[in-house]
Amino acid sequence: MLVEPMEKRLVFVLSPPRSGSTLLMRMLAAHSEIYSRPEPHLLPPLAHLGYYDTVDAAPFDHLQAAAAIREFVADLPRGEQDYLDACRAYTDILYGRMLMARGKGKRYFLDKTPANALVLPFLSKLYPEARYVVLLRHPAAIFASYANSFFDGDYAAAHRFNPILHRYVPAIARFLRSAAVPMVRVQYETLVQEPEAELQRVCAFLEVPFEPGMIEYGRHEFSGRGLGDPITVGRHTRPITESVERWAEELARDPQKLQFVQAIVEGIDDADLETWGFPRASLFVPVDRARESLRLPPPRRLPMDRFRLQRKVLRWARKIVHGVPGLEKVVRQGRMLCDVLLRG
Repeated sequence: MLVEPMEKRLVFVLSPPRSGSTLLMRMLAAHSEIYSRPEPHLLPPLAHLGYYDTVDAAPFDHLQAAAAIREFVADLPRGEQDYLDACRAYTDILYGRMLMARGKGKRYFLDKTPANALVLPFLSKLYPEARYVVLLRHPAAIFASYANSFFDGDYAAAHRFNPILHRYVPAIARFLRSAAVPMVRVQYETLVQEPEAELQRVCAFLEVPFEPGMIEYGRHEFSGRGLGDPITVGRHTRPITESVERWAEELARDPQKLQFVQAIVEGIDDADLETWGFPRASLFVPVDRARESLRLPPPRRLPMDRFRLQRKVLRWARKIVHGVPGLEKVVRQGRMLCDVLLRG
């Protein structure tokens, strides 16, 4: 009996935090052919060993190590391909042996680590034949959920700690536009309102039969230790729709939060929002609907401030860096030079 290569037995769910990825993972893991566990985080550290990217600080000279690794790989018989083979051997063993030990004969290992979306150029080179399920949600809903879940509703603190929209939306949008890998898109809002139809689509993509019990994910055994959604998914046994436009009501009631999120979104390129499925022109229509439903007055438009100006400049700069051939490489080289100059 021939055993499929590990690459063909891997499924990656890609999304920012607070996008419903734990919900989707739990539903897919309820399938008899799919095994998963909370956020392995195997790939982001591997992508930052120095060849593709590096860390900002380490208990060794990470800049020297990055240069040395690139020189070493350049002298290998197949160069980058040999390096990818070595990385793949590491992850194949870990994924494969976990699937063998815990998967009870299941076909697929599903990795739902949000940070994988930040290393997609590396991941798509490492596993070009794996299957990718890209989960998208309204950007404002993502940010509101993140701020409320981990920062007690303090939007400014949440954005300072982790500007998730600026980090994840452009990265995933570029992947959707350019990656030549097997992928399927899932919209969170559609998933919770029409779970059977969406799961049927995903199952067809994975070439496994749809199983109705997937919707009632809470009735299935799951190894819940580890990272993931600590707040919502465990409270329910199936998808709920209450969260679809909860964010819109919150922003309609709080003009300052609305202005804050609008300023964040101004730092995201129009093309990325379009790819995401939420064009800028209609992005805050749900807030208008919520305001009308709640009979609230329209918000007073705040004047341009430093934060909003920074977001506009950032969007312009990102568009240039990623749009001019070769400029991204120059910027990375400049970053390394700055790291060297700023050493203590």
